[in-house]
Amino acid sequence: MTKEVAVIKSIVGNIELEGDDGAVTGLAFTSKPLSAPPAGSVLEEAARQLDEYFKHQRKEFSVPLVFQGTSFQERVWKELLNIPYGSAISYGELAKRCGDPKAARAIGGAVGKNPIGVIIPCHRIIAGDGTLGGYTGGTDFKKLLLKLEGISWKNA
Repeated sequence: MTKEVAVIKSIVGNIELEGDDGAVTGLAFTSKPLSAPPAGSVLEEAARQLDEYFKHQRKEFSVPLVFQGTSFQERVWKELLNIPYGSAISYGELAKRCGDPKAARAIGGAVGKNPIGVIIPCHRIIAGDGTLGGYTGGTDFKKLLLKLEGISWKNA
């Protein structure tokens, strides 16, 4: 196994990327100093795709991902990948799509533990009443990502 870490600059601040054996395993907002991804690595490709996303040149990511969670969490994270750019759904709708319409609260917990934010678009989940809802990276980051994709929400 070859674990790699890089910190890149973006319009929403520094982003820490983690990878292992040619797949992205983590993405988080950070205050850590910049550190370039290894040349030719999956992190270099992820950094390029993120840059394109923030410049409105990319709507889908194609880097390989490895999930590291419970089977329930992984099912939720995989379903998040099916929410198209520029769209948002509620926690309840995500629960229905995951096959358990009464599990909105548990779905919210799994969404909050998403280890590869932005690429796995947990920011596209809003509250059932159309308000913003929470975001592990902070609601300011969520607002920036939603605005970037042209998604609107109701103010609480």
